[in-house]
Amino acid sequence: MAKRKSDETKKKKAEPEVNAYIEGAGNVVEERITMTLEKNYMPYAMSVIVSRAFPEIDGFKPSHRKLLYTMYKMGLQNGAKTKSANIVGQTMRLNPHGDAAIYETMVRLARGNESLLHPYIESKGNFGKAYSRDMSYAASRYTEAKLEPICNELFRDIDKNTVDFVPNYDNTMQEPTLLPATFPSILVNSNVGIGVSMASSVCSFNLSEVCETTIALIRNPEHNVLETLKGPDFPGGAFALYDEEELDKIYRTGKGSVKLRAKYSYDKKANCLEITEIPATTTVEAIIEKIIALVKAGKIREIQYIRDETDKTGLTVAIDLKRGVDPDKLMQKLYKLTPLQDNYSCNFNILVHGYPKVMGVYDILREWTTFRMDCVKRRIVFDLDKKKAKLHLLKGLGKILLDIDKAIRIVRETEEESEVIPNLMIGFGIDEVQAEYVAEIKLRHLNREYILNRIAETEDLEKEIAELMDTLDSNRKIKNIIIGELKDVIKKYGQPRKTQFFYKTDIEEVEETEEVPDYQCRLFLSDSGYFKKIIPQSLRMASEQKLKEGDFISMETDATNRTELLFFTDKATVYKAKTSQFENTKASDLGDYVPVKLSFEDGENVSSLVTTLDYSGYIIFVYENGKVAKVPLKAYETKTNRKKLSNAYSAKSKLIAVFSIEENALIMLRTTNGRAMIFDTALLMPKATRDTIGVQVMTLKAKSTVEKAFVVDEQTAESLSKYRSKSIPVAGCFAKDIPDPDQMTL
Repeated sequence: MAKRKSDETKKKKAEPEVNAYIEGAGNVVEERITMTLEKNYMPYAMSVIVSRAFPEIDGFKPSHRKLLYTMYKMGLQNGAKTKSANIVGQTMRLNPHGDAAIYETMVRLARGNESLLHPYIESKGNFGKAYSRDMSYAASRYTEAKLEPICNELFRDIDKNTVDFVPNYDNTMQEPTLLPATFPSILVNSNVGIGVSMASSVCSFNLSEVCETTIALIRNPEHNVLETLKGPDFPGGAFALYDEEELDKIYRTGKGSVKLRAKYSYDKKANCLEITEIPATTTVEAIIEKIIALVKAGKIREIQYIRDETDKTGLTVAIDLKRGVDPDKLMQKLYKLTPLQDNYSCNFNILVHGYPKVMGVYDILREWTTFRMDCVKRRIVFDLDKKKAKLHLLKGLGKILLDIDKAIRIVRETEEESEVIPNLMIGFGIDEVQAEYVAEIKLRHLNREYILNRIAETEDLEKEIAELMDTLDSNRKIKNIIIGELKDVIKKYGQPRKTQFFYKTDIEEVEETEEVPDYQCRLFLSDSGYFKKIIPQSLRMASEQKLKEGDFISMETDATNRTELLFFTDKATVYKAKTSQFENTKASDLGDYVPVKLSFEDGENVSSLVTTLDYSGYIIFVYENGKVAKVPLKAYETKTNRKKLSNAYSAKSKLIAVFSIEENALIMLRTTNGRAMIFDTALLMPKATRDTIGVQVMTLKAKSTVEKAFVVDEQTAESLSKYRSKSIPVAGCFAKDIPDPDQMTL
């Protein structure tokens, strides 16, 4: 018992105390948040950017490169197709992120998915479609794949030390850091990636155009890329807007956007639009859903039915039209309202030497050329070393030629095998490598003919080595090699451009108008700015207008629900609206307060209202200083749906009245000193400038101003013929016999 206690005591002493004091334990160390982010978040952010999201100068993200290299090592470059599941399984040796992620990467690189302009994987089975959101790809056990022929250009001379290799994640095999692509694949196939705090979006360009541009830049660094690289080329075709200024910006900075629009045809017999190519930024489902939503909202009334007719032959969206619909005008409307026209945002953010960098096409091609020159140099060095090693062996063999019998005697007389190599080295003055080569020659090859043939190779090897050395020392020759390879790529894999161009002149501005019901109504505007739209039936039931105290109706007119309204304010501004924007009211309602309804500036009030249906006719502005301006209503019509126009009239003198006339009218002016005159607006020349100061119509005496103006009819003008003037300006006559304008027939 005592012994047992003693053992337990020893055991306790041997074990460290659990509650022993640890210096600094439990203390809270203060640290700046920026330092915490730098230590913890920055490594994660850089890992996402470098190891996952962004492509490198060879055109591939790590996941793409690992997959393609695995297929290359599996012998799928020239062999038969194999199940995709096999490829996915093998790729996990390099990319341990799960089979689903690997297969999804594989799907995008496959020809069947139609994501890439030049697919890297030849596929068999259902790989889905890039233009469809709902068309899912089949499971990896059902599909088959192999490498496309163009992959020969990606892996050419990869076994000749053209690129660096690094260990995989478990250090069991080697993988390339880049692929020695013989053409600028970074620009040939699109690449989109989202990192942390930054993103990348590289659009695709035509292979032949990219290679020709690269050749031109190698030969002449000042070459204008616009001459050879016409614009982006997308696998789905469609049309791209040819905007030379925007393209030049993309080529130089790597940032900008390309406007894309769908391709369509019209079947006259079926009265049906067929959309066969759509922008790369959208899907068939998104387009159909948007069109259906617009039809339900009443914004598009020309469409009878829409259906997806996509099948094995390709994409087709059919739109059945109603009778009498202009298909081209409808498409212009659909371009404006739906994803049938969309922008592809370019952001050429590429990893260069492990760091993200936004570059234009010029910089990308220069960087690629530098990368490719390094690959070619490394290949030459590899070949050079091989040839030098072979030459070294043949020179050793040449010394054997001097005395074959001596070599045989040395080998035969050497007692121990391990002494054969040293004895040959001593006997012929050759090094160990040469002696090893000689010792391994078969007995049947120890004849003069064989040895002479081998030695004959020496001269050829020396010439080849000299040529390789000369090439290695000349950047011009290396560039010529690259140019030759690019020409071969054009010859083998070049294809016609899929994306055609449309131009700014092809864009028709279609006003986005809703179909609004048309009916008669009467409009009322009060002096303080309250507006009412009342239908005739309601007006017959109750015609007495409800107004605020001290307010009165300053203007009323007949109109329709489609009439355009121009509210002129006391700040020389006009606010445009449609009658349909205002709700029907009753005489017993106050109506809409226009400054609030149309969002006037602070302190801005309505001074007058002009109505029109087609902007025909003129507006007459009468100013306090006796000047009158005649401006065509067309001056207030805008192609875009602008709500507010500044400098609507001249602000140099106070505005007294505004009249809207069709052709010409008789207008009477009255001054503060009791004078009056009547003139015909035909005497005024119309001015297209809205804020014209006008023409002097009435000559004013000292300190007098125009205080009133109103339109008079022909009959009234005849009764007041002495005030009528056939020329302008005039001083007018004293108007003692003219009744108050408010009591006259206007």
